[in-house]
Amino acid sequence: MTTEKEPKLDLIWEVSEIAKLIGRTERQTFHLLSGGQLPAKKVGGRWVAERGKLIAFFMDSAA
Repeated sequence: MTTEKEPKLDLIWEVSEIAKLIGRTERQTFHLLSGGQLPAKKVGGRWVAERGKLIAFFMDSAA
């Protein structure tokens, strides 16, 4: 019997933490998030993004 591991999500909560990861101010990041320009969503009034998706988003943009 084989067991597959569940993929582990590396979630980043809050505008301030997302801003740190992408190297932008909180204000710039909030503008990008609210405009739907970043792969993130609002959950219970808080912004959340998956680290891998954010990194991939910027890697694809740079290519």
